Order: sequence, then structure tokens, then C-alpha cells
Amino acid sequence: MKNYQKSFLNLAIESQALQFGEFTLKSGRQSPYFFNAANMLNGSNLYQLAKCYVDAISDNNIDFDCIYGPAYKGIFLASMVATVFSEQGKYYPISFNRKEEKDHGEGGNIIGASPNGKVLIIDDVLSAGTAGRESINSIINHKASPCGFIVGLDRQEKGVSDKSASQELKNEFNIEVTSIVNLESLIAYVKDDSSLTNHFESLNNYRDCLLYTSPSPRDQRGSRMPGAA
Repeated sequence: MKNYQKSFLNLAIESQALQFGEFTLKSGRQSPYFFNAANMLNGSNLYQLAKCYVDAISDNNIDFDCIYGPAYKGIFLASMVATVFSEQGKYYPISFNRKEEKDHGEGGNIIGASPNGKVLIIDDVLSAGTAGRESINSIINHKASPCGFIVGLDRQEKGVSDKSASQELKNEFNIEVTSIVNLESLIAYVKDDSSLTNHFESLNNYRDCLLYTSPSPRDQRGSRMPGAA
């Protein structure tokens, strides 16, 4: 595991952005962990978090002209990532969207720079891929080219098919989809940390369930994880 990946998971756990227990996801699945980047909302955490993103972007050699942050969490992530890049002498325009289109003033649903050229989308987590797909289509509608989609955590959940959400986005739009960490990384991290090993079995079982359950309950009525009542 690379240093920026360890730093990300350390930060996520210390800030309680990453929690273990029993959670119901938006997809309808029951999960033994939950990630909420909003819990990292303080100056020091945000800066360290942005550095993890910048290291991951650089490590994956993503070439881009503009940064796009989907509302809402992508807004502060994109802003902080652009700030860290500026310290390296790299200056990128930032775009983000409104949830509802504005019908007065300048109008539209884009705030900041208009998406232009090769656009990198930055968000907190990838689950079913719904938000990612909406962002990609929004960028295409603005005559720009989505070139990559990076998240802090890829849950490696299946989307609307037997493929993972990240693989669906790659196949559908021919773009690079990557993350700082994913479920496999999290399992390895927990296994090696004596204070977290009690969560290893539930995470490992969840990973195994994902191999057999697709699509999510939200996308296929009646779909159940093995052993579900």
C-alpha cells in the first residue's frame, strides 16, 4: 500500500469519516462500513485529504485541463485539490454543478469555469455510479471531454449489471476511473491493524457477497445478498 493510501485511511478513521458497524446504503444494501467525507470538514483534514488526491492523480498520470466537482462534496474536494496543485505551479479552472438549474441571473446549472477541454471529475465515493454518470453526461452536454473520474473510496459495488460501477463507467464512456483506495485496500489495511482486525471478517464476507449479488436491491427489485432474510 502506498503512503498516500495509508494517509487517506488514517485520516478517514481518525476523523470518523470511515465508520464500521451496520449501515443501510442508498442502494439498499446492508454494509459493515460507511464513508462520509463531510466528517473531514476542517482546515487541516481538508488539506491533507487534498494532498492524497493530488498524489493519486499524479501516480495515475491523469492528463487534464479542468477540474469538475459534483455537488455537494465534490465542490470542496475539487477546490482543495486545485489549491494544492497551485502550490506546485499548476493552475486549473474549477467547475461544479447546482442540484437545480438556476432560472435567473446567469442561469444554468454550472458555477465557476465552464467545463472545457479534458475534464477531471473529483468526488468522495463511488458506489452505484449514479452520480458519476450524471457528472459525465453534464460535461459532455457542455461540449467538453470527461477524461477521468477519481474518488477517495471505490466501494467496488456492482452497478446496474454484473460489472462493478467503476467498470461500467469505463466501458460506457471510455474514461479512466480510479480511486485513492478501494474495498480491497480497506480489507488489507484492517487486517494489518491490530486495533481494527475485529472488522476484518465482516468486511471480507461483504466483499464475497458482492461477487454474487448484482444489481443492487435498488436496481433489481427482489435481489438479495446470500443469507439475507
